[in-house]
Amino acid sequence: MDTVPASEVLPITLALAFLFGFGARHIGLPPLVGFLAAGFVLNGFGVVADATIQLIADAGVTLLLFTIGLKLKLKTLARPEVCLGATTHAAISVAALTMLLVVLSWIGLSAFAGLDPGAAALVAFALSFSSTVFAAKILEDKGELASLHGKTAIGILIMQDVFAVIFLTVSSGKLPSVYALALIGLLAARPFLNYLLDRVGHAELMPLFGLFAAITLGVALFEEVGLKPDLGALILGMLLAGHKRASEVADSLFAFKEIFLVGFFLAIGLADSPSLEMFAIAVLLLALVPLKTGLFFLILSRFHLRARSALLGALSLGTYSEFGLIVAAIGVQAGWIGNEWLVVLAVALSLSFVLAAPFNRRAYTLYSKYRDRLTPFETGARHPEDQPVDIGPAEIAVFGMGRIGTGAYDFLAERYGDRLVGVEVSAEKVAEHLEKGRNVIPGDATDLDFWERVQVHRSRLKVVLLAMPEHRSNMTAMEQIRASGYAGGVAALAQYQDEEAALKAAGAHIAFNTYAEAGSGFAAHVEAELPRLGGPDVT
Repeated sequence: MDTVPASEVLPITLALAFLFGFGARHIGLPPLVGFLAAGFVLNGFGVVADATIQLIADAGVTLLLFTIGLKLKLKTLARPEVCLGATTHAAISVAALTMLLVVLSWIGLSAFAGLDPGAAALVAFALSFSSTVFAAKILEDKGELASLHGKTAIGILIMQDVFAVIFLTVSSGKLPSVYALALIGLLAARPFLNYLLDRVGHAELMPLFGLFAAITLGVALFEEVGLKPDLGALILGMLLAGHKRASEVADSLFAFKEIFLVGFFLAIGLADSPSLEMFAIAVLLLALVPLKTGLFFLILSRFHLRARSALLGALSLGTYSEFGLIVAAIGVQAGWIGNEWLVVLAVALSLSFVLAAPFNRRAYTLYSKYRDRLTPFETGARHPEDQPVDIGPAEIAVFGMGRIGTGAYDFLAERYGDRLVGVEVSAEKVAEHLEKGRNVIPGDATDLDFWERVQVHRSRLKVVLLAMPEHRSNMTAMEQIRASGYAGGVAALAQYQDEEAALKAAGAHIAFNTYAEAGSGFAAHVEAELPRLGGPDVT
């Protein structure tokens, strides 16, 4: 069959990507699953990824890792649950999977006949990775990147990236250039980068600064000295993470990142079409994903995470990885494994996304349903950031202390004083608010365990404000609030009319559309000042 580069049939490629993504969203799956399916369908008709699609795909991964870095603190990687958790999982996974693949080859199954112990270990190593793109997208969509399980999952993924860098370095037989040591100078350049970020304004220079930092200083410099380019984007993001405008940089790149990531998922599907035997092997590998997820749950619970945090973190890591494809590609180039394994891993990766997506979507419900079976795995000790906290005697609680939540808190604090409390999932943000004199405690409105602790003071709690930026988080919080038996007033933020209607249907007494109400709020503020401005009298 003649092949056609995807960029030459770009209108058809975009149309199928949209239609399949739209279809996936409306059956409860992330659109990325639809993009993968579109790629496989296009490949079946002879369409293949070309340099243009690959460039877009690489840009998507680069911007994703850069924006992750903007929200990540270096000290996260030093936590035992991250560094030791990732290492323990990798060691157990590679050892167990290698033994399984070797046994299957000894049995004489034709699909595994060509795997000697070394090749089996390589395939096992490729399967031990979890998808950074999938986990980051799932956690970001649910507004959980700042949560304990979100930070832990991203930290583990970064550790896996480090393992991949070591493998790529060893397998190539080349060490990074001696000039790689000069990258330490980026630390000295941090004040200059902060100086630029303070002065780029809010328009086109903001996203351009982000692209400059991610691609020029991250990708290009790291690639030049023989280091993994994507790692460079991640590290540059981490260097800027402490800046007060880091989140604004991430927001300015959001649309670029989302569009480019479509190219990434299309490129995976466009790689090749699997044979029936390849698909059967991929399905067999898919059956191992629950074991992989379960191992993550056990390891995280051993590091004193509550069952809920361990489950949510494990579910986000319960996939195969795009970096596993890179490892496999190196193995194919070196002649260690056959090309068919690259196709098998690509199919297994896609199927793992399909399997993991609904479980992540229903993660809160799953925990509520199986909590009695999961909590026995908890240790006696509790992670410092995973302590169930009490809301105290407050009558009004503001959940989500971002810009809008903080503004609401400050407005109410002038009138209600110590009868008000703020609740924030990010321990770092809690510390910042406490330094500024606000009464803010760590907690998660989507956590049913949290609401059960609130029961002691439920007679005092009269009003809840859900000011979290993600609609899904606010909707989940509504479910947990009602499940806990709370009967007080609830007000929640929405950005669109359909979100406003959904919140009211879920039981919110007030659904405040931030976009629709911004204009009326501005006008009301001006009207109050009209006499001072010499404006007309109200008729």
